[in-house]
Amino acid sequence: MTFNNEPQNENNDNREQIQQLAHHYREILRLLGEDAGREGLLKTPMRVAKAMKVLTRGYEMDAKKVLTDALFKEDYSQMVIVKDIDFFSLCEHHILPFYGKVHVAYIPNGYITGLSKIARVVDIFSHRLQVQERMTLQIKECIEQTLHPLGVMVVVEAKHMCMQMRGVEKQNSITTTSDFSGAFNQAKTRQEFMNLIHSKG
Repeated sequence: MTFNNEPQNENNDNREQIQQLAHHYREILRLLGEDAGREGLLKTPMRVAKAMKVLTRGYEMDAKKVLTDALFKEDYSQMVIVKDIDFFSLCEHHILPFYGKVHVAYIPNGYITGLSKIARVVDIFSHRLQVQERMTLQIKECIEQTLHPLGVMVVVEAKHMCMQMRGVEKQNSITTTSDFSGAFNQAKTRQEFMNLIHSKG
């Protein structure tokens, strides 16, 4: 009986959060001058509440556990690269999307992880209110602290809707951030990584 109740409690908590979020979004619509009771907006607060729960699901996930659940001992010490990982996130300053690609490389030190788990780590940190610089650091630190590699490097290339829709309104600007440690402190190793992620094919 306890086994059945635990998921039910989690669902109840989730429903309560969504109800509270919907209440606040309904009030936001009113403050913007809209009629939240008209047909087109009647279900909007609930839809937005559910969407926000999905877009911020990373708060409820443990990125380190994702890596350790697929940790394998392997005698391989060359660069492992997972590039062109698509991501979408929300900028914490305006709650507007930013999106792009993440490229990750690490040099194993006795252990590797499943390649899909690297993409999963990106997914977890991007599904939070973020700034690109911090997200880059968090991805790097998670891999570094969990796999203890000889080195790790993360490059994030993104477009920000807060720049495209408001403020300077620059449609084609791309922001690039990077962070690295260990073997990637050597310029030659960093350059090798950059050449590989931007190579065709």
